[in-house]
Amino acid sequence: MENSQHEIPNRFSLPRRINRLPDLAYNMWWVWNPDAQSLFALLDRNLWEKCNHNPVAFLNQVERPRLNATINDRFYLEIYDRVINRFDNYLNNRQQAWFSQTYPEAANQLIAYFSFEFGLHESLPVYAGGLGILSGDHLKEASDLGMPMVGIGFIYNQGYFTQHLTEDGWQETRNYYLNFFQMPIFPVYDTENNPVSISVDLPGRTVYARIWRVDVGRIPLYLLDSNVEENSPADRELTSRLYSNDLEVRISQEILLGIGGARALAALGYAPTVWHMNEGHSAFLSLERLRAYVAAGKPYDEAADLVRKSNIFTTHTPVPAGNDVFPIWLID
Repeated sequence: MENSQHEIPNRFSLPRRINRLPDLAYNMWWVWNPDAQSLFALLDRNLWEKCNHNPVAFLNQVERPRLNATINDRFYLEIYDRVINRFDNYLNNRQQAWFSQTYPEAANQLIAYFSFEFGLHESLPVYAGGLGILSGDHLKEASDLGMPMVGIGFIYNQGYFTQHLTEDGWQETRNYYLNFFQMPIFPVYDTENNPVSISVDLPGRTVYARIWRVDVGRIPLYLLDSNVEENSPADRELTSRLYSNDLEVRISQEILLGIGGARALAALGYAPTVWHMNEGHSAFLSLERLRAYVAAGKPYDEAADLVRKSNIFTTHTPVPAGNDVFPIWLID
């Protein structure tokens, strides 16, 4: 079970009058609320651009004199108070949102949303393109509607690679490793303050993954990370990059997302009513759900019917090139 206290990992030195800025920085609500973004940009626009609009990195670097100057800036403080009030009302009044008003009987029927990538913002580079933007927008809109939803994906610790040209015109690629403590994410701990982790079995070994959390408005997004000491060097790379060309790596990632993601939700105390697979990358969750039902004593046919009725699959690439195909020997 997850510790309900989400302590901000960084210790920012801020004037008391604007000490709620970290609360904004660590909730992606600011991404689709321009006034919230302006609270950072108005402090130091050049630094805001230099930090690629990452509020956590920004607050770690902004100079104290600029922060102190806001205390006497009525214009800034008016925006600050308005944004903070709107933010608090947004988080604390979920029952007034559309979903609660329209479907009050379904308020506790949780949707689990699985996706290989979530495009929320450039400060969290764990997406490649359209699929990620779709997933990210689903979480943002679900938050605004007040839908009971939780997201499951991967945190890719190598993020994007960077490119540059050498003096003789050759293109070189450099991997860029993410610093999780300079990003708007929380490490997830249990009630005894131990990192929450799960495991899945792969051929000849067990693979472990710890869990990180991103707050997307009212929606929690949990991201699995296999870069932990218990794993071999190869398995630590399973969540390092998005969309590997190696089929064995790819199917291992999908087993980790589907089976490991389902186990992560169970470890965190969630019991979803609906399981949404955005593309086929998380399809192994069906097998894990079936296994859990049978282990609890249900006959196979009944378990399969329960899984079938509560699974949802969506795709936005219904062509052969956009879907994974694995040879039978690899499945075996």
